[in-house]
Amino acid sequence: MDLQLKGKAAVVTGATRGIGRAIAEAFADEGANVAICARDAAQVAATVKALEAKGVRAFGQVVDIADGAALKAFINAAAQALGGLDIAVSNASALVQGNDEASWRAMFEIDILGAVRVLEAARPHLETAGRERGDACFLITSSISAAEADTPSSYGAMKAAQIHFAKGVAREGAPKKVRCNVVSPGTVFFEDGVWGKVKAGMPAFFEQMLQRNPTGRMATPEEVAAATVFLASPRSAFTTGVNLVVDGAISRRANF
Repeated sequence: MDLQLKGKAAVVTGATRGIGRAIAEAFADEGANVAICARDAAQVAATVKALEAKGVRAFGQVVDIADGAALKAFINAAAQALGGLDIAVSNASALVQGNDEASWRAMFEIDILGAVRVLEAARPHLETAGRERGDACFLITSSISAAEADTPSSYGAMKAAQIHFAKGVAREGAPKKVRCNVVSPGTVFFEDGVWGKVKAGMPAFFEQMLQRNPTGRMATPEEVAAATVFLASPRSAFTTGVNLVVDGAISRRANF
């Protein structure tokens, strides 16, 4: 299926490894030009080079998502470099599970305010794309942890807040053809990710988590990226306000 992304412009935060990197590469594979950011300069440079090797324009900057001014400046620089923006993906996460104040602040700054700031900066460009090309989309990477709670968790609560935020954005943006969707992965495995480290350091717990999933495995970043890119594409032009769970049925909830 042609996702009608060739020549489109997408920006992805936290995109040098794991899910973010897979999303950026999936957009490039579909012919979209891509801007990315992360905190490690060498990883940003390597990712930009890899994206350019796919035959698209790529742009990258070192950005701390907690630095609101720097994040907004990056989004605007990305739009200038790519000639506008059709898609913005807020993917960066603090990835902390604690119930202490520091954990709550980190999740709020990165996951909530990060998404808010990406949208604030990208909105004028997305509205232009909606007006001129008929479709634009803002995407948020959340987590199935938003729907699962065993103990008080800053991670799960803030991921749930992202989903609520996205629904409001979707309704507000619909008249201007600016959509907003969420992808909520379950457990995702890559070597230098959270579950890769668990496998190396706590193999028994890792095996226990594999057994919890009816599929008997964890997702790959590429599988999450495929769902994200489809929801972002013009092929999903009437799909907005959706939280798509990509968890291999590890959760027991029924989504209505």
